[in-house]
Amino acid sequence: MSIEDLVTVSRYYGSNPEYVVAGGGNTSFKDESRLFIKSSGRALAEICAEDFVQMDRARLSKIWEQTYPAGSDNREAAVLSDLLAARKGGEDAKRPSVETLLHDLLPFTYVVHTHPALVNGLTCSCSGEQAAQKLFGDQGIWIPWINPGYVLAQGVKKALAAYTAAKGPAPSIILLQNHGVFVGADSVEGIHEGYQYIMDTLRVCIQEEPDCGDSVSSYGVSPDIACLLQELANKTAPPGSASFQVYFERNPRFSRFVRDASSFALLVLPLTPDHIVYAGSDPLFIPVRHQGGPGLTLLIQEAWEQHLDKTGRIPKIAVVQGLGVFGIGTGEKAACRALELFTDAIKVTVYAQVFGGVCGMSRDAIHFINTWEVEQYRSRVADTRGLHIEEP
Repeated sequence: MSIEDLVTVSRYYGSNPEYVVAGGGNTSFKDESRLFIKSSGRALAEICAEDFVQMDRARLSKIWEQTYPAGSDNREAAVLSDLLAARKGGEDAKRPSVETLLHDLLPFTYVVHTHPALVNGLTCSCSGEQAAQKLFGDQGIWIPWINPGYVLAQGVKKALAAYTAAKGPAPSIILLQNHGVFVGADSVEGIHEGYQYIMDTLRVCIQEEPDCGDSVSSYGVSPDIACLLQELANKTAPPGSASFQVYFERNPRFSRFVRDASSFALLVLPLTPDHIVYAGSDPLFIPVRHQGGPGLTLLIQEAWEQHLDKTGRIPKIAVVQGLGVFGIGTGEKAACRALELFTDAIKVTVYAQVFGGVCGMSRDAIHFINTWEVEQYRSRVADTRGLHIEEP
C-alpha cells in the first residue's frame, strides 16, 4: 500500500468516462498520521504523486474541536484556513480538496469519490433513498443533500456515528443525494470490488439505456446559429473576459429532450454540482416559430436578452428547439465540456426513470454552488490552465 497505488487507482477511474466526466471526483490514501488527498485543480486521469497534498491527520482531527461562524461564507473561509494549516511541511503551494475532512473521516486506507451517471441515476431520482436501502441495505449509507464542504463532512460524521453505534463497522459505500458516491477499502482491489458491486447491482435495475446513435458534432453544422450565439456571448460578456466559442451537437440522445419546452423541462434544473460547474445552472431553450432566416435570428436574440435579464449569466448550454444543443464556453474545451456534461445529465435523467423519475437540485443548493468560493477558485484555475477540473 503506497502513494504509487493511489496514483494507479486514481488514473484508472479518472480515465474511465463511466466513472469520471470532465475531471470530477477525488481520491485519497491514509496511514496513521498522514492523509494524501488530491489537490484542487488536478485531473485524476493524469495525476502524479506530487499532485497529492500530504496532510497532518492530528491537525485535521483538531478541526472538529473548533467552533465556526454560522454564515456559510465565513464558515467555509475559516475551515479552509484550518485545512491549509494542516498541510505537512513543503506542501504550501498546493490546495487540498474541499472533501479532505470527509476523506479523513472514513476508516479506510483508500477512498475514491466519483460521479458515475449510472450511480447518479439513483442519487438524482425521486425514490433514490428507498431504492438504495432496498438495493444495498446495510452495506451503504444514504446522505440527503447537504452543501459540499464542512457541513457535508459534518453530516457524514453524524451518519457514520449513528450507523456504527447501531450496526458495527462503517460501511464502505456512501451515496450522496444529487452528488455521487464514496467507496472506501483497505486495498486497491477492495476499491475495484466495491465499485463493481455497485455498478452490477444498478445495471440489473436499468430498463433503458440512452440512445447513443450517430451524432453530428462540429462547428460546421448550423454555422449561422453558432456564429450568432458566439457573437452574443462575446458582446454581452463582462469586460476583460476571455473569448467565447460555441460548439454544436445533435444526436438521438438529445432529440427526445429538445422537441419542445415540455420535453426540455426535465433538464431545466441541474442535477449535481458538476453539472453546474461545467454546463451551468440556467440552460437557454429557444423555441422555434420560424424556420431559418431573419425570423430565427431575431428569436435567438430576444431569447438571449431575456435569459440575461432573468439570470445575469451567459448560458453554457443553448438548445434550439428541434435542432440540437450548443455548448458555450471560453474556448473550445470549455464549450465541448458543457456538451459533455449536458449529455451526462441526459444519461442520469434516463437512468433515473426506473427510480421514480429525475429530481433536480433545489434552488438554494444551486445558489450555494454558484456563489461558493471553491467554484470561484476553480474558475481561476480554468483561466490559467485552459481547463476546468476538480471536484466536488
